[in-house]
Amino acid sequence: MSPCFEVARKLSIRVASFWTASAACLAIMLNVSKLIEEGLINDKGWAERDETFQLAPGMPALQTSRMPWMDGTGTPVGQPALFELVARFVKLNSLARVVVCNSFDEAEVGAFKLYPDILPVGPLFADRELKKPVGHFLPEDERCVKWLDARPDQSVVYVAFGSMAIFDPRQFEELAEGLELAGRPFLWVVRPDFTPGLSKAWLAEFRQRVAGTGIIVSWCSQQQVLAHRAVACFVSHCGWNSTMEGVRNGVPFLCWPYFCDQFLDRSYVTSVWRTGLAVSPGADGIVTKEELRSKVEKVRGDGDIKERARLLMDVSRRCIRGSGSSCENFSKFVTLLSERER
Repeated sequence: MSPCFEVARKLSIRVASFWTASAACLAIMLNVSKLIEEGLINDKGWAERDETFQLAPGMPALQTSRMPWMDGTGTPVGQPALFELVARFVKLNSLARVVVCNSFDEAEVGAFKLYPDILPVGPLFADRELKKPVGHFLPEDERCVKWLDARPDQSVVYVAFGSMAIFDPRQFEELAEGLELAGRPFLWVVRPDFTPGLSKAWLAEFRQRVAGTGIIVSWCSQQQVLAHRAVACFVSHCGWNSTMEGVRNGVPFLCWPYFCDQFLDRSYVTSVWRTGLAVSPGADGIVTKEELRSKVEKVRGDGDIKERARLLMDVSRRCIRGSGSSCENFSKFVTLLSERER
Protein backbone atom coordinates (compact mmCIF):
# COMPACT_ATOMS: atom_id res chain seq x y z
CA MET A 1 0.00 0.00 0.00
CA SER A 2 2.72 2.49 0.93
CA PRO A 3 4.62 2.36 -2.42
CA CYS A 4 1.33 2.78 -4.33
CA PHE A 5 0.42 5.90 -2.36
CA GLU A 6 3.86 7.42 -2.76
CA VAL A 7 4.08 6.77 -6.51
CA ALA A 8 0.57 8.16 -7.03
CA ARG A 9 1.49 11.35 -5.19
CA LYS A 10 4.63 11.81 -7.28
CA LEU A 11 2.57 11.41 -10.47
CA SER A 12 -0.10 13.82 -9.19
CA ILE A 13 -2.70 11.06 -9.16
CA ARG A 14 -5.37 11.43 -6.53
CA VAL A 15 -5.42 8.66 -3.96
CA ALA A 16 -8.52 7.48 -2.11
CA SER A 17 -8.06 5.15 0.83
CA PHE A 18 -10.84 2.69 1.64
CA TRP A 19 -10.64 1.61 5.28
CA THR A 20 -12.42 -1.71 5.82
CA ALA A 21 -12.38 -1.82 9.64
CA SER A 22 -14.08 0.59 12.04
CA ALA A 23 -13.18 4.27 12.15
CA ALA A 24 -12.28 3.73 15.81
CA CYS A 25 -9.69 1.17 14.74
CA LEU A 26 -8.17 3.66 12.29
CA ALA A 27 -8.16 6.32 15.00
CA ILE A 28 -6.13 4.03 17.27
CA MET A 29 -3.70 3.29 14.44
CA LEU A 30 -3.23 7.02 13.86
CA ASN A 31 -2.47 7.54 17.55
CA VAL A 32 0.24 4.91 17.98
CA SER A 33 2.90 7.55 18.70
CA LYS A 34 0.70 9.10 21.39
CA LEU A 35 0.05 5.70 22.98
CA ILE A 36 3.80 5.05 23.07
CA GLU A 37 4.50 8.48 24.58
CA GLU A 38 1.89 7.90 27.28
CA GLY A 39 3.48 4.56 28.16
CA LEU A 40 0.49 2.38 27.26
CA ILE A 41 2.48 0.42 24.67
CA ASN A 42 6.15 0.18 23.69
CA ASP A 43 7.73 0.75 20.29
CA LYS A 44 7.28 -2.94 19.44
CA GLY A 45 3.51 -2.82 19.97
CA TRP A 46 3.43 -4.71 23.29
CA ALA A 47 1.33 -3.46 26.19
CA GLU A 48 3.40 -1.73 28.87
CA ARG A 49 0.51 -1.44 31.31
CA ASP A 50 -2.50 -3.72 31.58
CA GLU A 51 -5.36 -1.26 31.70
CA THR A 52 -8.41 -0.05 29.82
CA PHE A 53 -8.26 3.23 27.91
CA GLN A 54 -10.60 5.36 25.81
CA LEU A 55 -9.12 7.42 23.00
CA ALA A 56 -11.92 10.01 23.07
CA PRO A 57 -15.42 10.45 24.55
CA GLY A 58 -17.99 8.31 22.76
CA MET A 59 -15.40 5.83 21.51
CA PRO A 60 -15.30 2.23 22.78
CA ALA A 61 -13.02 1.44 25.69
CA LEU A 62 -10.25 -1.05 24.99
CA GLN A 63 -7.74 -3.04 27.04
CA THR A 64 -4.09 -2.42 26.19
CA SER A 65 -3.75 -6.19 25.69
CA ARG A 66 -6.48 -6.09 23.03
CA MET A 67 -4.98 -3.65 20.52
CA PRO A 68 -6.01 -4.05 16.85
CA TRP A 69 -2.61 -5.53 15.97
CA MET A 70 -2.71 -8.21 18.68
CA ASP A 71 -3.92 -11.79 18.80
CA GLY A 72 -6.17 -13.21 21.51
CA THR A 73 -3.26 -13.57 23.96
CA GLY A 74 -2.10 -9.96 23.72
CA THR A 75 0.82 -10.81 21.41
CA PRO A 76 1.41 -8.52 18.40
CA VAL A 77 0.62 -10.38 15.17
CA GLY A 78 3.24 -10.72 12.44
CA GLN A 79 6.07 -9.14 14.41
CA PRO A 80 7.82 -6.92 13.59
CA ALA A 81 6.56 -6.15 10.08
CA LEU A 82 2.88 -5.57 10.91
CA PHE A 83 3.46 -3.14 13.75
CA GLU A 84 6.07 -1.26 11.71
CA LEU A 85 3.35 -0.75 9.09
CA VAL A 86 0.88 0.32 11.78
CA ALA A 87 3.40 2.89 13.04
CA ARG A 88 3.50 4.41 9.53
CA PHE A 89 -0.25 4.92 9.27
CA VAL A 90 -0.04 8.65 9.96
CA LYS A 91 2.21 9.13 6.92
CA LEU A 92 0.12 6.85 4.71
CA ASN A 93 -3.08 8.59 5.77
CA SER A 94 -1.61 11.99 4.85
CA LEU A 95 -0.95 10.79 1.28
CA ALA A 96 -4.62 10.04 0.62
CA ARG A 97 -6.85 12.75 -0.81
CA VAL A 98 -9.76 11.23 1.05
CA VAL A 99 -10.39 8.28 3.39
CA VAL A 100 -13.74 6.49 3.18
CA CYS A 101 -14.92 3.68 5.41
CA ASN A 102 -17.72 1.15 5.78
CA SER A 103 -19.50 2.79 8.69
CA PHE A 104 -22.08 5.50 9.37
CA ASP A 105 -22.14 8.68 11.44
CA GLU A 106 -24.36 7.53 14.28
CA ALA A 107 -22.47 4.26 14.75
CA GLU A 108 -19.17 5.94 15.60
CA VAL A 109 -19.94 9.44 16.82
CA GLY A 110 -16.78 9.76 18.91
CA ALA A 111 -14.43 8.55 16.18
CA PHE A 112 -15.86 10.88 13.53
CA LYS A 113 -15.75 13.81 15.93
CA LEU A 114 -12.06 13.07 16.50
CA TYR A 115 -11.40 12.64 12.74
CA PRO A 116 -14.11 14.58 10.87
CA ASP A 117 -12.31 14.22 7.51
CA ILE A 118 -12.99 10.46 7.40
CA LEU A 119 -16.07 9.86 5.27
CA PRO A 120 -18.38 7.02 6.34
CA VAL A 121 -20.33 5.66 3.36
CA GLY A 122 -21.87 2.56 4.89
CA PRO A 123 -23.21 0.20 5.81
CA LEU A 124 -22.27 -1.23 2.41
CA PHE A 125 -24.11 -4.12 0.76
CA ALA A 126 -24.53 -5.54 -2.72
CA ASP A 127 -28.15 -4.56 -3.43
CA ARG A 128 -31.42 -4.16 -1.57
CA GLU A 129 -32.78 -7.48 -2.80
CA LEU A 130 -29.51 -9.32 -2.01
CA LYS A 131 -29.60 -10.96 -5.43
CA LYS A 132 -26.47 -9.55 -7.06
CA PRO A 133 -23.42 -11.82 -6.90
CA VAL A 134 -20.70 -10.78 -4.46
CA GLY A 135 -17.29 -12.22 -3.70
CA HIS A 136 -17.22 -15.12 -1.29
CA PHE A 137 -14.49 -17.03 0.50
CA LEU A 138 -15.82 -20.53 -0.24
CA PRO A 139 -18.67 -21.97 -2.34
CA GLU A 140 -21.95 -21.11 -0.63
CA ASP A 141 -24.28 -23.83 0.57
CA GLU A 142 -27.61 -23.06 -1.07
CA ARG A 143 -29.57 -25.09 1.48
CA CYS A 144 -29.32 -22.31 4.08
CA VAL A 145 -32.14 -20.01 2.98
CA LYS A 146 -34.55 -22.89 2.28
CA TRP A 147 -33.76 -24.31 5.72
CA LEU A 148 -34.42 -20.91 7.30
CA ASP A 149 -37.69 -20.58 5.39
CA ALA A 150 -39.01 -23.58 7.31
CA ARG A 151 -38.20 -22.07 10.72
CA PRO A 152 -40.39 -19.74 12.85
CA ASP A 153 -39.65 -16.02 13.04
CA GLN A 154 -36.73 -15.04 15.30
CA SER A 155 -36.01 -18.61 16.35
CA VAL A 156 -32.60 -19.42 14.82
CA VAL A 157 -29.18 -18.90 16.38
CA TYR A 158 -26.77 -18.06 13.56
CA VAL A 159 -23.11 -18.92 14.31
CA ALA A 160 -20.21 -17.81 12.11
CA PHE A 161 -16.60 -16.85 12.83
CA GLY A 162 -15.45 -15.45 9.51
CA SER A 163 -12.61 -16.62 7.31
CA MET A 164 -9.65 -16.70 9.72
CA ALA A 165 -10.65 -17.87 13.22
CA ILE A 166 -9.32 -21.27 14.31
CA PHE A 167 -10.72 -23.34 17.19
CA ASP A 168 -8.94 -26.24 18.85
CA PRO A 169 -10.93 -29.51 19.17
CA ARG A 170 -11.80 -28.97 22.84
CA GLN A 171 -13.28 -25.50 22.19
CA PHE A 172 -15.10 -26.76 19.12
CA GLU A 173 -16.76 -29.52 21.13
CA GLU A 174 -17.78 -27.11 23.90
CA LEU A 175 -19.33 -24.79 21.31
CA ALA A 176 -21.15 -27.66 19.61
CA GLU A 177 -22.49 -29.06 22.86
CA GLY A 178 -23.48 -25.57 23.99
CA LEU A 179 -25.66 -25.19 20.90
CA GLU A 180 -27.13 -28.62 21.55
CA LEU A 181 -27.74 -27.75 25.19
CA ALA A 182 -29.51 -24.50 24.24
CA GLY A 183 -32.06 -26.55 22.33
CA ARG A 184 -32.68 -23.80 19.79
CA PRO A 185 -32.60 -24.12 16.00
CA PHE A 186 -29.13 -23.14 14.80
CA LEU A 187 -27.28 -22.51 11.55
CA TRP A 188 -23.54 -22.94 12.06
CA VAL A 189 -20.85 -22.12 9.50
CA VAL A 190 -17.86 -24.45 9.91
CA ARG A 191 -15.06 -23.95 7.39
CA PRO A 192 -13.06 -27.06 6.39
CA ASP A 193 -10.00 -25.60 8.17
CA PHE A 194 -11.87 -24.29 11.23
CA THR A 195 -10.64 -26.99 13.64
CA PRO A 196 -7.54 -28.97 12.65
CA GLY A 197 -7.41 -32.34 14.41
CA LEU A 198 -11.13 -32.61 15.12
CA SER A 199 -12.36 -36.19 15.23
CA LYS A 200 -14.47 -36.87 12.14
CA ALA A 201 -16.28 -39.61 14.02
CA TRP A 202 -17.19 -37.20 16.83
CA LEU A 203 -18.47 -34.60 14.35
CA ALA A 204 -20.52 -37.22 12.45
CA GLU A 205 -22.13 -38.36 15.70
CA PHE A 206 -22.88 -34.74 16.69
CA ARG A 207 -24.50 -34.07 13.31
CA GLN A 208 -26.78 -37.07 13.85
CA ARG A 209 -27.78 -35.90 17.33
CA VAL A 210 -28.78 -32.41 16.19
CA ALA A 211 -30.16 -33.32 12.76
CA GLY A 212 -33.66 -32.20 13.71
CA THR A 213 -32.51 -28.94 15.29
CA GLY A 214 -29.45 -27.53 13.58
CA ILE A 215 -27.65 -27.41 10.26
CA ILE A 216 -23.87 -27.16 9.72
CA VAL A 217 -22.53 -25.73 6.46
CA SER A 218 -19.05 -24.84 5.23
CA TRP A 219 -20.08 -21.36 3.99
CA CYS A 220 -23.23 -19.37 3.32
CA SER A 221 -24.56 -16.10 1.94
CA GLN A 222 -24.31 -14.20 5.20
CA GLN A 223 -26.12 -11.10 3.95
CA GLN A 224 -29.12 -13.25 3.02
CA VAL A 225 -29.01 -15.17 6.29
CA LEU A 226 -28.85 -12.08 8.50
CA ALA A 227 -31.69 -10.48 6.56
CA HIS A 228 -33.93 -13.53 7.08
CA ARG A 229 -36.92 -13.22 9.39
CA ALA A 230 -36.03 -16.50 11.17
CA VAL A 231 -32.70 -15.32 12.60
CA ALA A 232 -32.89 -14.41 16.29
CA CYS A 233 -29.25 -13.68 17.16
CA PHE A 234 -25.75 -13.79 15.73
CA VAL A 235 -22.89 -15.59 17.53
CA SER A 236 -20.04 -13.74 15.86
CA HIS A 237 -16.28 -13.17 15.90
CA CYS A 238 -17.15 -9.48 15.41
CA GLY A 239 -15.18 -8.80 12.28
CA TRP A 240 -16.25 -5.35 11.08
CA ASN A 241 -18.00 -6.52 7.90
CA SER A 242 -20.01 -9.05 9.90
CA THR A 243 -20.74 -6.42 12.53
CA MET A 244 -22.08 -3.95 9.95
CA GLU A 245 -24.17 -6.69 8.31
CA GLY A 246 -25.69 -7.60 11.66
CA VAL A 247 -26.35 -3.93 12.51
CA ARG A 248 -28.01 -3.27 9.16
CA ASN A 249 -30.43 -6.13 9.80
CA GLY A 250 -31.16 -5.38 13.45
CA VAL A 251 -29.78 -8.70 14.71
CA PRO A 252 -28.65 -8.91 18.37
CA PHE A 253 -25.11 -10.18 18.89
CA LEU A 254 -23.37 -12.69 21.10
CA CYS A 255 -19.76 -11.58 20.70
CA TRP A 256 -16.90 -14.06 20.58
CA PRO A 257 -13.87 -12.14 19.22
CA TYR A 258 -10.81 -14.00 18.02
CA PHE A 259 -8.09 -11.40 17.44
CA CYS A 260 -7.08 -7.90 16.24
CA ASP A 261 -9.85 -5.28 15.84
CA GLN A 262 -12.58 -7.76 16.79
CA PHE A 263 -12.16 -6.89 20.49
CA LEU A 264 -12.77 -3.22 19.68
CA ASP A 265 -15.89 -4.16 17.72
CA ARG A 266 -17.08 -6.22 20.70
CA SER A 267 -16.79 -3.10 22.83
CA TYR A 268 -19.00 -1.21 20.39
CA VAL A 269 -21.66 -3.94 20.56
CA THR A 270 -21.67 -4.50 24.31
CA SER A 271 -20.86 -1.06 25.72
CA VAL A 272 -21.60 1.68 23.15
CA TRP A 273 -24.58 0.43 21.14
CA ARG A 274 -25.58 -2.17 23.75
CA THR A 275 -27.03 -4.44 21.08
CA GLY A 276 -25.58 -7.66 22.44
CA LEU A 277 -23.54 -9.51 25.04
CA ALA A 278 -20.17 -11.28 25.03
CA VAL A 279 -19.08 -14.75 26.06
CA SER A 280 -16.71 -14.99 29.02
CA PRO A 281 -13.92 -17.59 28.77
CA GLY A 282 -12.86 -19.46 31.89
CA ALA A 283 -9.42 -19.25 33.50
CA ASP A 284 -8.18 -21.80 30.95
CA GLY A 285 -9.38 -19.65 28.05
CA ILE A 286 -12.23 -22.01 27.16
CA VAL A 287 -15.81 -20.85 26.70
CA THR A 288 -17.86 -23.67 28.22
CA LYS A 289 -21.05 -25.11 26.84
CA GLU A 290 -22.91 -23.85 29.91
CA GLU A 291 -21.62 -20.32 29.30
CA LEU A 292 -22.72 -20.40 25.68
CA ARG A 293 -26.17 -21.76 26.51
CA SER A 294 -26.66 -19.13 29.21
CA LYS A 295 -25.59 -16.18 27.03
CA VAL A 296 -27.66 -17.34 24.05
CA GLU A 297 -30.75 -17.39 26.26
CA LYS A 298 -29.96 -13.97 27.73
CA VAL A 299 -29.51 -12.36 24.31
CA ARG A 300 -32.64 -13.98 22.91
CA GLY A 301 -34.73 -13.00 25.91
CA ASP A 302 -33.57 -9.41 26.40
CA GLY A 303 -36.21 -7.09 24.97
CA ASP A 304 -34.08 -3.98 25.51
CA ILE A 305 -31.22 -5.42 23.44
CA LYS A 306 -33.67 -6.28 20.66
CA GLU A 307 -35.16 -2.79 20.70
CA ARG A 308 -31.76 -1.09 20.59
CA ALA A 309 -30.73 -3.35 17.71
CA ARG A 310 -33.91 -2.41 15.86
CA LEU A 311 -33.37 1.31 16.41
CA LEU A 312 -29.74 1.12 15.24
CA MET A 313 -30.92 -0.79 12.17
CA ASP A 314 -33.41 1.98 11.35
CA VAL A 315 -30.71 4.64 11.70
CA SER A 316 -28.26 2.67 9.53
CA ARG A 317 -30.82 2.30 6.76
CA ARG A 318 -31.74 5.98 6.79
CA CYS A 319 -28.07 6.81 6.24
CA ILE A 320 -28.00 5.05 2.87
CA ARG A 321 -31.26 6.47 1.52
CA GLY A 322 -31.84 9.69 -0.40
CA SER A 323 -30.33 12.53 1.61
CA GLY A 324 -28.92 10.23 4.30
CA SER A 325 -25.49 11.06 5.69
CA SER A 326 -23.70 8.17 3.97
CA CYS A 327 -25.25 9.07 0.61
CA GLU A 328 -24.13 12.67 1.04
CA ASN A 329 -20.66 11.53 2.03
CA PHE A 330 -20.42 9.37 -1.07
CA SER A 331 -21.30 12.40 -3.18
CA LYS A 332 -18.55 14.35 -1.42
CA PHE A 333 -16.16 11.51 -2.17
CA VAL A 334 -16.97 11.62 -5.89
CA THR A 335 -16.64 15.42 -5.94
CA LEU A 336 -13.26 15.34 -4.21
CA LEU A 337 -11.89 12.88 -6.74
CA SER A 338 -13.26 14.79 -9.72
CA GLU A 339 -11.94 18.22 -8.73
CA ARG A 340 -8.97 19.55 -10.65
CA GLU A 341 -5.70 19.87 -8.77
CA ARG A 342 -4.80 23.48 -8.09
